[in-house]
Amino acid sequence: MDVAIIGAGPAGCRAAQRLAARGARVTLFDPSHPREKPCGGGVTGRALALVADTVRDAGVPVSVIRTARFTDSRRGESAVVPLEDCGPTSASALLVASRATFDAALLAAAIRAGAVHDVSRVTTVDVGGSGVRISTTRGVHRADFAIGADGANSLLRRTVAQPFQRDQLSIATGFFADGITSDEIVIELLADPPGYIWSFPRPNHLAIGVCVEADAGVTSAALRARTADWIRATRIAGHATLAPYSWPIPSLKAQDLDALIVSGPRWCLLGDAAGLVDPITREGIYFALASGEWAADALSGDAPEQAFAARVRDEAIPELSRAARLKAGFFRPAFVRLLMRALQQSAAVRAVMADLVAGRQSYATLKWRLLRTLELGLAWRVLRERRRSGLPGH
Repeated sequence: MDVAIIGAGPAGCRAAQRLAARGARVTLFDPSHPREKPCGGGVTGRALALVADTVRDAGVPVSVIRTARFTDSRRGESAVVPLEDCGPTSASALLVASRATFDAALLAAAIRAGAVHDVSRVTTVDVGGSGVRISTTRGVHRADFAIGADGANSLLRRTVAQPFQRDQLSIATGFFADGITSDEIVIELLADPPGYIWSFPRPNHLAIGVCVEADAGVTSAALRARTADWIRATRIAGHATLAPYSWPIPSLKAQDLDALIVSGPRWCLLGDAAGLVDPITREGIYFALASGEWAADALSGDAPEQAFAARVRDEAIPELSRAARLKAGFFRPAFVRLLMRALQQSAAVRAVMADLVAGRQSYATLKWRLLRTLELGLAWRVLRERRRSGLPGH
C-alpha cells in the first residue's frame, strides 16, 4: 500500500513510523517540520508511554515538572500541587519538551523505519475511487490512501470534510521567554473570557500564553496584551526576551464530538486535524500519537476507514465528550474560587489535581473521586456551589 501523509507532527510521524515498519510505502509531506510550536509542549505519562523509546534513544532534552502552581493574581492567592517525582522516562511523569526537538525525534524514527520526507508543500488533494492524487509545489504524487495530520487548518479536512468553524476553535497566543526555565508549571483559570493563562518551562525557555475560545470576541492582540500584563504582574519571565506567537486549536463541543467524522473512502484525519483535543486543557499530544497508531493498525487490515472510525469512537470520543460537558462550569468564578480553596486546604484534592495535570485522571471518574476525597465540609460546598453555578453533574 502507498500512503501519503500530510503533516509531519507527532500524529503524522507516528503513523508513518508504524506503517513503514509494516512494509507500507509512506511519504510524509511537510515543508516546515520539525519546528517550534506555540503550545505548552507538555507530554503526559500516557503520551510518553507511546514513544518513550524514541524519546530516550534520541536523547530529547526535557524539563521534568515537579510542581503545578495554580494562581489567582487578582486576589494574590496561589496553591502548589506537588507532582509525582519521576524520572524523564517514567510513564507517570509530566515532561515538557521543545516541540522542535520532540518532533524531530519522531520524524527521524519514521525515516529510519522507511518513510520518505518530502519537503514540498501540498497544494491540492483529489480523492477518487481508484486512488489519491497529491499535487505539490514540486509535482504530483499518487497514493492508495491519504492521511491528514496537518493541524486545525488541515487541507485534507477542508477537501474531504468540513473545515472547523470559528466556534469550534480556540486561540492560543502569547510569548516564548528565551533563556529562562524552571521545574514548575503555572496555571491561572480565567472567567472572562473563559480559558486559562499558562507558563510551561521548556529546556531553554518558557512557553507562556493564554487560551480562550476563538469566538469569545477578543482579538489575538488583546489576548497577548493581557498575557504581557500577567507576565509583568507575576514577574515570571524576569528580564527574558519575549517572542510573540499565535496558533489555532480545535476545541469541540460535546455535540460536535458525537457527530465527528474522521474518515471516509481512502482517507482519515489524525490529531488536531480530526479534532481530538481535550476541550478543557487543549492537550492534544496524546491523542495525536494514539490516533497515528490507530490509523496504522486500521490500514493493516480490512475496511480501514471503518476500523479507524470505530477506534476513535471507542477510545477517544467518550473521554473528550465528558470534558466538553464539564467545560461550561469549569471556568466559572464560583468554581474557580472553590477549587483554589480546596487545593489550599486538602492534600487529597491536590492529589486528584496532580493526576489530572499529568494525564492519569480520566474525566469519567473525576467528579466521584473529588467527592470521595474531599473533607466533609469541602464536599458539602462542592455540592452547594454546583447547584448555585449550574456546574454539570456528569
